[in-house]
Amino acid sequence: MDFPIDNNVLLGIAVYGGVVLAAFWLAMIIWAYRDMRARSRDGLAQLLVALLVAVLNIPGLFVYILLRPRETLAEAYERSLEEEALLQEIEEKPVCPGCGQRVQDDWQACPACHTRLKKACHVCHNLLELPWMLCPYCASPQPAYMPDDGVVNSSRHIQRTPPQPPAIADKWLQPQRRGNAPQQPPYPAPETPGFVEDDY
Repeated sequence: MDFPIDNNVLLGIAVYGGVVLAAFWLAMIIWAYRDMRARSRDGLAQLLVALLVAVLNIPGLFVYILLRPRETLAEAYERSLEEEALLQEIEEKPVCPGCGQRVQDDWQACPACHTRLKKACHVCHNLLELPWMLCPYCASPQPAYMPDDGVVNSSRHIQRTPPQPPAIADKWLQPQRRGNAPQQPPYPAPETPGFVEDDY
């Protein structure tokens, strides 16, 4: 048994379906425009994306999703902040002026090349920079830093002096003079035979 369908019902269903499709179409346009606005500051690109979705509908939306920028402006800004913070952290870490290795703030010398990094105050023993002539902690004057002190216990920088000849220990070969006294032989003079000292 067939039930007759009123034309008003069909009309109502058609209108309802058209409204839903129009709302869905308008929502796609607005979403694409906002998404492109979040990914680019170019106003012309935002307008072209909205027109693309409006004309091609769902295929235009798929095309936009395939061609849109990978990250939003907020994500790019956060990434730039992270990179800047990382670079700043790298720059703030001290390095050895001799070999370029990473060093700590409380090291007096580089363990790799033995370059002196800081000096200790001779009064309060706080670490000071090498050029400082006054301790900022106890206000005591510091000795001048000598460039020769830049290397600590480094076998590569030790100036080796040539070996000295051993000192001659034979006293008979090196007679010494006292004042203006005539030089005496280091051994007693032999007695001359036949010489007799007269008594006076």
